[in-house]
Amino acid sequence: MMLKIKRVPTVVSNYQKEEAEEGAAAGCGRNCLRSCCLPGSKLPLYAFKKANKLVCEKGSFVSVNKEPPVEFLDALLLGEWEDRVQRGLFRYDVTACETKVIPGKYGFIAQLNEGRHLKKRPTEFRVDKVLQPFDETKFNFTKVGQEEVLFQFEPSENNHVQFFPNAPIDLENSPSVVAINVSPIEYGHVLLIPRIFECLPQRIDRESFLLALHMAVEAGNPYFRLGYNSLGAFATINHLHFQAYYLATPFPIERAPSKKITTTRNGVEISYILNYPVRGLVFEHGDTIEDLSNAVSESCVCLQENNIPHNVLIADSGKRVFLFPQCYAEKQALGEVSAELLDTQVNPAVWEISGHMVLKRKEDYEGASEENAWRLLAEVSLSEERLNEVKELIFEAVSCCNNAEENKVVAEVAATSEDLGEACEDGDALKGSGGPAMVHV
Repeated sequence: MMLKIKRVPTVVSNYQKEEAEEGAAAGCGRNCLRSCCLPGSKLPLYAFKKANKLVCEKGSFVSVNKEPPVEFLDALLLGEWEDRVQRGLFRYDVTACETKVIPGKYGFIAQLNEGRHLKKRPTEFRVDKVLQPFDETKFNFTKVGQEEVLFQFEPSENNHVQFFPNAPIDLENSPSVVAINVSPIEYGHVLLIPRIFECLPQRIDRESFLLALHMAVEAGNPYFRLGYNSLGAFATINHLHFQAYYLATPFPIERAPSKKITTTRNGVEISYILNYPVRGLVFEHGDTIEDLSNAVSESCVCLQENNIPHNVLIADSGKRVFLFPQCYAEKQALGEVSAELLDTQVNPAVWEISGHMVLKRKEDYEGASEENAWRLLAEVSLSEERLNEVKELIFEAVSCCNNAEENKVVAEVAATSEDLGEACEDGDALKGSGGPAMVHV
């Protein structure tokens, strides 16, 4: 049986239309990101330091050459976002939305955002299939206007942060770009679209998640978080993207206690989230930023391959990553969610799960309470038993990831040793290390 739900889709671009209207314009004449409009086009380019030059030191990622953190990305993003405000590209003024911290232990944040609720017919979304092929006929980010794109975001070729105000758009190498969300939830709400011209479906891979983690590190602002929604977990556009925005207060999930379960060989700690309505896992530390990224991305790949919808929050300037397998849309499709909760029209995606409740009705905003927030989010969570099953799948995936990395190192060391005609004691040591990839506590 195919499971579907109906919801009003969020408009993230001024060029997003009803699917029935899509295709008429074909992008031409709109200054879009397709071959019809790209020749000769240029966009700012921010080039960041590559992953292998960043190490974990006292809970944060720093450059091995000990250069001070670069906050230029933070200023660039906000400056370009403000420019788009002045140009009238957003559908409403998000700074005018009422926001309050709900009294209680965790400090859930409620926002009344009536501008996000469109007077449009709901659209059907399939929620029982996390991996779906990219569909060129539907809206995707190559159809946005170039004026909605803030800058290209790419690794530096010389391990130095660089900025080029007018860089050519390399269609063949498919740059990653940062664009505005024209229906913002908060100040600075943007979309990070990895390798945009490859038209990747909404699924995480190693390269894309490392890119997102780099963005958090480069911004260097603890109030800037990135989020990801899989299909089946309230992503509505099947074109790979992350979301990000600024919120100058802690998310409730960031205050939740945790209990360490295990540590990988590369120093990544994986913990249970405790005393929070949505059960999940938190990843932190690691010998390098790439170690942390690989542990999370392999976990997401595992969930994708096992058809488990999930949401991801990157917090603390890239130092902590929260992973939430969820089942709300499935329950909704099966008729297992109460009418009272459905009437709120709250779609519990990554921001809501993290504690930022975006409400569309004034009555819900005025009656917002920690009890109501907890009751909604509890419907999102997997059972404790099911989470333990998912955890074992994830641990197996991360363990395989670690073993593959070690085998790669062994092969590289052995090849170097053979070329030099020398014995490689380090390689022998690695080959003989048969201990478990996980250290349970």
